[in-house]
Amino acid sequence: MPFDFDLVKTSERGAARAGVLRTPHGAVATPVFMPVGTQATVKSLTPEDLEAAGAQIILSNTYHLYLRPGGPVISSLGGLHRFMGWPHAILTDSGGFQVFSLGHLRRIDDNGVTFRSHIDGSEHLFTPERVVEIQEELGADIIMSFDECTPYPSDLEYNRKALARTHRWAERCLVAHKREDQALFGIVQGGMFPELRQESARFLSTLDFPGYAIGGLSVGEPKWLTHAVLEETVPLLPEDRPRYLMGIGSPEDLLECTSRGVDMFDCVLPTRIARNGALFTRRGRLNARGASLRTLDKPIDETCDCYTCQKFSAAYVHHLFKAEELLAYRLASIHNIRFLTHLMESARHAILNGTFAQFKDDFLAEYRSTDEEVRVAQKQKWIESQRAKG
Repeated sequence: MPFDFDLVKTSERGAARAGVLRTPHGAVATPVFMPVGTQATVKSLTPEDLEAAGAQIILSNTYHLYLRPGGPVISSLGGLHRFMGWPHAILTDSGGFQVFSLGHLRRIDDNGVTFRSHIDGSEHLFTPERVVEIQEELGADIIMSFDECTPYPSDLEYNRKALARTHRWAERCLVAHKREDQALFGIVQGGMFPELRQESARFLSTLDFPGYAIGGLSVGEPKWLTHAVLEETVPLLPEDRPRYLMGIGSPEDLLECTSRGVDMFDCVLPTRIARNGALFTRRGRLNARGASLRTLDKPIDETCDCYTCQKFSAAYVHHLFKAEELLAYRLASIHNIRFLTHLMESARHAILNGTFAQFKDDFLAEYRSTDEEVRVAQKQKWIESQRAKG
């Protein structure tokens, strides 16, 4: 089998899991954070940077790669792994989130979504069959079904119709999928409505996908609601299949959602905030431009083993940001990616040792999270910026 998942251990208290996901391009130890390489690159980082930072699997975006350089181009050049020089596992999303974020530039019907490119305004059609075809051209190890991601907030009736469409599209994706060296995941939807989430998890489980994603969360809702939806959804998914929560990447969220039985995560957050000078530390985010770092002859985080912290002082990173040197973005991104991969490595170790609950409590007791109102506002601003690209 080119793809399988072994559940190694569940935490002593709760639902946190340690497993091994085997793909044609290597095994992935879970729980795992996947850096996002939207356009076949994790911004400012080389594959060697990612390997050194502990990345096991990365995510690329079907919508963006379809528009440029195009699936046939990447296929003719040996597929996505060879194209971007990454020999390890890759997951491609379906492009659904990006298409549905285009707002007035797209039309939805039961066949698929007609949309206009944010690059040149040209018109395109994504159907479940076409999305699978594009992802087969790209050649990732894990590919995603086409789904309808509903906005937050949205009403029950709208979500009910979108969910029925998502389920029909999932069945069509399974029929269209031909490559045996790729695993096609289904995506649970249903908005913030427990009964729809339960319906989706149960229905998709009957389709026997090799893995399941949970979509439509982290779209502007408060964290307590994210957690509540997960608690209604995750226990209904097959225990012997990997569970992937889309779009989650803050340290506290990774641990909270791991504790609720999620195995895989992705998010642009670590590299996006890195380019703005925000650095993860055990005590919370640190502002690289802050005056307190100007003469600080210590690493950003003395507990971190990343290249940036081992090689440079916080004062040097501060200087690079103040001088607007390009190296600042690379060093900050290396640090933030390593912080999250190390966090997941530590979480896995704690699950295997039977100490995950204490590990999580200790980390969260020291880590100062971003204010909830600020976080929601920032997330909404980012979502609106994606829509504005159209």
